[in-house]
Amino acid sequence: MEPKAEALPNYIDRPSAWVGSELAIQPDQWLYTLADEDVADLEQAASHYLDSGRDIGEMTKSDFPLDHFGHHLAKLREKLLQGIGVEVIRGLPTDGYSQKTAAAIFCGIGAHLGSARSQNAGGHILGHVRDIGADVSDPNARIYQTSARQTFHTDSTDVVGLLCLKSARSGGQSLLVSAETLFNEMQRKRPDLVPQMFDIVATDRRGEIPPGEKAYFEIPVLSWYQELLTVQYQRQYIDSAQRFSDAPKLTNEQIEALDYFDALANDPELHMVMQLQPGDMQFVYNHSQLHDREAFVDWPEPENRRHLLRLWLSLEGDRPLPICFQSRYGSVEPGNRGGIITEQTHLHAPLD
Repeated sequence: MEPKAEALPNYIDRPSAWVGSELAIQPDQWLYTLADEDVADLEQAASHYLDSGRDIGEMTKSDFPLDHFGHHLAKLREKLLQGIGVEVIRGLPTDGYSQKTAAAIFCGIGAHLGSARSQNAGGHILGHVRDIGADVSDPNARIYQTSARQTFHTDSTDVVGLLCLKSARSGGQSLLVSAETLFNEMQRKRPDLVPQMFDIVATDRRGEIPPGEKAYFEIPVLSWYQELLTVQYQRQYIDSAQRFSDAPKLTNEQIEALDYFDALANDPELHMVMQLQPGDMQFVYNHSQLHDREAFVDWPEPENRRHLLRLWLSLEGDRPLPICFQSRYGSVEPGNRGGIITEQTHLHAPLD
């Protein structure tokens, strides 16, 4: 049973409850620039793995041996789970790499943080974020495959990682906001809307349906479980789930609460904006943070167009999740949950 509003805290005081305008001017809190020895460490580990001839999707932590940079990744893991919940690693010289080498380094870093999860029905553990001309009006389209503005949302995993290979001609900035800060603001300004955020709502699976499941899943936007606030949110997919006749219908009160939540997320005082550069790796803790992307204008040449690689990771020792997450995550077992699994799923890492 989901908690009643009266059981909720009035205010959440955790490092992950940051204010964007304040965090943006403290890059020492969220930005790590690779030293030459870090890059050399990552390159030797990638060469070690690629020499084996195995699919990058099979990589484990032991397959990607690191010297000193492994210590930083251990700190990053704690920052994601217990700290501010976000870090950008800058300075990977991807312009001089093949896409296979860049992918091996990215997946190797991911393997030190957790286990990679499937991002679609095809079993891709390495996603490609780029505009492929998908129709935004198609109810089964994925917004990340367009150049349109996304909305603040979470993915179906514990940690989301991005590696920027190519940036757009203009636009495409990355936006982050703390769900705990949004909760705090709602409690302060509109406490009457807070209970609706803990109601179960339907979210569209966009055609990627696990065996025996409905075309949508039902999880509250906010869950208060074992003294932790967890967010699961994609407004566009909540709205498109209303197309299913058996999906629970949103009430006027729920719509007002969701609209206010969106308005807070879009407040430039509360969210943080960053422009990812080629070679940047961004890691975001999905249970306390929402992410978004501005619309962009791409380069006309195909080889120059905006292109990011994406990882979904499940971390051992992560927070407990309420049982309702099982319908989306497949399991709530830390280190073995999240992703999109269907009868056709076969895990692999496509390089194009």
